[in-house]
Formats: sequence, structure tokens, C-alpha cells
Amino acid sequence: MTDTTKTASEQDRVLIFDTTLRDGEQSPGATMTHDEKLEIAALLDEMGVDIIEAGFPIASEGDFEAVSAIARQSKNATICGLARANYKDIDRCWEAVRHAKSPRIHTFIGTSPLHRAIPNLDMDQMAERIHDTVSHARNLCDNVQWSPMDATRTEHDYLCRVVEIAIKAGATTINIPDTVGYTAPRESADLIRMLVERVPGADTIVFATHCHNDLGMATANALAAVEAGARQIECTINGLGERAGNTALEEVVMALKVRNDIMPYRTGVDSTKIMNISRKVATVSGFPVQFNKAIVGKNAFAHESGIHQDGMLKNAQTFEIMRPADVGLADTSLVMGKHSGRAALRAKLKDLGYDLADNQLNDVFVRFKALADRKKEVYDDDIVALIQDQVTSAEHDTLQLKRLRVVCGTDGPQEAEMTLSVEGVDHAIDATGDGPVDAAFNAVKMIYPHHAKLHLYQVHAVTEGTDAQATVSVRLEEDGKIATGQAADTDTVVASVKAYVNALNRLIHRRQKSAPGADTKDVHYSSHA
Repeated sequence: MTDTTKTASEQDRVLIFDTTLRDGEQSPGATMTHDEKLEIAALLDEMGVDIIEAGFPIASEGDFEAVSAIARQSKNATICGLARANYKDIDRCWEAVRHAKSPRIHTFIGTSPLHRAIPNLDMDQMAERIHDTVSHARNLCDNVQWSPMDATRTEHDYLCRVVEIAIKAGATTINIPDTVGYTAPRESADLIRMLVERVPGADTIVFATHCHNDLGMATANALAAVEAGARQIECTINGLGERAGNTALEEVVMALKVRNDIMPYRTGVDSTKIMNISRKVATVSGFPVQFNKAIVGKNAFAHESGIHQDGMLKNAQTFEIMRPADVGLADTSLVMGKHSGRAALRAKLKDLGYDLADNQLNDVFVRFKALADRKKEVYDDDIVALIQDQVTSAEHDTLQLKRLRVVCGTDGPQEAEMTLSVEGVDHAIDATGDGPVDAAFNAVKMIYPHHAKLHLYQVHAVTEGTDAQATVSVRLEEDGKIATGQAADTDTVVASVKAYVNALNRLIHRRQKSAPGADTKDVHYSSHA
């Protein structure tokens, strides 16, 4: 291969930088356990993500340990940690990532007028800090990424100045974040193009783009930046992240694949792994994927219109620009029933992206049979809901729902008879409320008093029909900590209580690990880069 061919090939390549485990975990209530982080990191590595931002090492001992463990287990991906613009953060970050096959330090500072005012630094003082901290990072690691937080609201002349300083200090990747999701696609492209043209040394480094979705334009802004010369896209699975989220990995990967005619770029990501990791992240974060979400939503390959259905039967390409198999979905949703055996369930689970050990399969099989006895047909989404419910329920077991019976109707008040196990001891109680769900939640509070406030209660039908499983999501807040719970059942009230109990278990788990060295987030170290 000639040098010219190699250069052209490198110019066509877009690096995928996944920050689900850092920026994604900053979503209120999306905190993941140590084991969950390692599992997601392994899936990201397997699917071909180039760089995994594994966390913010100085934020907590738990974050440091998770980043360190991910660095040691990674087989292919570069493992990156985040650090603010100070030596302590950078040193801690290096300690966490240094054992990776390919480590990276990512350091940042806010450069817009609003952000310069926070540390009370003038332009020259901030420029000096950027030079010193990037130089320090480069002395530790030969792969350094630097980000001017809130770059899209930074004066252009000053942005060019500090980017040049970071490059001269040794940064190998310059990330341009649209921290508040403020910019539009044309502006995103113009900004990258300006930096490429004006900054000395721009041709020696990789420009990256990190877009938030506050105005619903994150993916469009990221792709516009690529067309202007950026060669790294920062994204998260399911678009998880601060506020309205980030550029979604699945969206940029499939956009580059499907529209290769106008965007002749390539990535190393195996798109057939997308659906599996999307479901995993939805499970561990407690953030269900909206039905009409691009690529991974339940309705992404669903057709109800008669015209659409007729066209699909004749030629799927009439109304689908990609195949379900391209993102890891089966071409058809085969129905399972009460006569299906363990082998059929294992095959179905494998087809859905779940490879379970024998004891896990046995647990799911028992629940599958119980569900099949209540439903005439069990669809793929029903089985996925079973898996997700099992993962959520099995993880934190301080509280366990043992029995529930509700009385509802036009004659109130509604009643709930409940048996709830608290640390292995069963407690039974009767409670009333404004509706069966309220009565059941009141019963939980009477058995296990707490001060958590209910911030979100959502019910979604997994499949169609009056016997459909309901997936319920609950979000609770207690003393500034937010936790989510999710559960599925054909009985909506049962699913509601299970979700509520799962959220409480997560809060209890947080309390137990809130001592020094725990896996909890410190708001003083949060970032919005």
C-alpha cells in the first residue's frame, strides 16, 4: 500500500468515541454498578468502538476502580478517562487508564465567556492553564485529548488561539463540544472548517465533535462536522446523556452506512451488535427507549398503514432504508407459546442477543412458562421484557414483593393487601389510596417508611392486546440522589409495584455505598463537556 493510498484511507475513517459510561451515566438516575460498567465496556469493545470514555476517575473511588478495571480488560479499544484542567485530576486519570493496551487522557476547561467567569480567569490566565495542564498530561501519556467546553459559544479568535496552544502543548485530539446543544448543522460545519483552515498544526491532529441534543440536532450537527473535516464523533448508546442527551451512536453509525453515497466515510463498528447493547443499556440505566426512537425504537421497523404493509409484502425496500438484520434484529418476530421448550427459548434468546448460562436460562424459562400460561402469544419484545425485569429484580434484593392483591372500581377508596419482604423478613399490611397503584405504593411506604419523592411514573404496553405485558418505569428522588426502577408484568399494578420497589432498592444500595470509596457520583465533579 502506498503512502498516498494510506492517507486517503485514513481520511475516510471516522473514529467512534463512546461516552455512555461517562456522559451517559451523568443522566439523573442512570448510575450504573461496577459490574454493569464492565459488561457494557466489553460489549462496546466487541462491537468495534474505537475509544471508550470509561468514566471520570477523580469523581469517586468507584469511578476510579471501574475505569481501572475497564482499562485492564479492554482488548481492542482505546480507554479514556476524563480530567479537569488541574494536575490532581490528570494524575488520577492517568493512574486509572495507564494499564490499558491503548490509554488516553481527556482534559477539558470551559472557554466561553460564561465559563471563564466561573474560575474567574481572564483570557491570558486561561491560556496559560491550558498550556500547563495539556503539557502535564502529554508528559504522562502520548495520547491526549483536549476539549474547550462550550466551544460553540466561545469567541472564534479566542477558540483558535487556545486550540493552537493545546496542539503545541501536545494534544493529539481536539474535541469541539456543543455543550448546551445550541448550534445548528451549518454552524457546526463552519466551526470545524474554520479551525482546520486557521489553526497552525490543525493537519497534525484529529478534530472531534461532541454534540448535545437540546434542540434535537445532535446527530445532524455531528455529521455536518464530519463533512467539514472532523474525524471523531463522540456519542452514547441510545443517546443517553445530560439533559436531552447526546449524539446517539446507533444513529451516526447507520447514517454513515446507509448514506454512504453522500457521506463516503466508514467506521469500524459492527452495526449488527447495536440492538443488543441498546437493550442492555436501557436495562441497566433504567431509561427505556422511546417507541419511535431512530434505529432502536420498537416502532423503527413497524408498519401499520395498509399502503405501507402492502408495499412491504411486495418489496421491503419500498418503506425501509435498512434491514432489521443490519442492527441485529431478526427479520421476523417468531411467536413463542406455552408449548415451546427450553431449547427453543435458548435459541430465541440467542437470536435476540442474549447468551445465558444454564441457571439463568432456567430462571427465565420458569418465568416464560408462567407468562405463556397467561398470554396466548409471547413475542420477542415480551421475552426481552422478561430478561430486563429479571436483571433489575435480581440485582438489589433488600426489598422483595411477595404478594399483592388490590380492590378497585367505581366505589372507593381502592385497597391493596401486600406482603413485602424486608431483608428476608415478611411484612403484611392493608392500605388504601386514590386508585390501586396509589394504594399499593402507600402499602410499600407503610412497610418501609422513606422520604423518597416520586418524580416519574410511566406505563408502556410491550405488545398489543388486552393480555399485553406492561413495562413500568419509576423515578424516585431522595436527598438529591435519583434512582430509577423498571419492571414488566401482564398485571400493570404488579409491574408498578415491582418498578417502585426496584427504584427503592437502588436508593438503598446508594445509601449503603455512600461512605468513602463508594460507587457514587459527587456533584462537585460533574461535567458537561
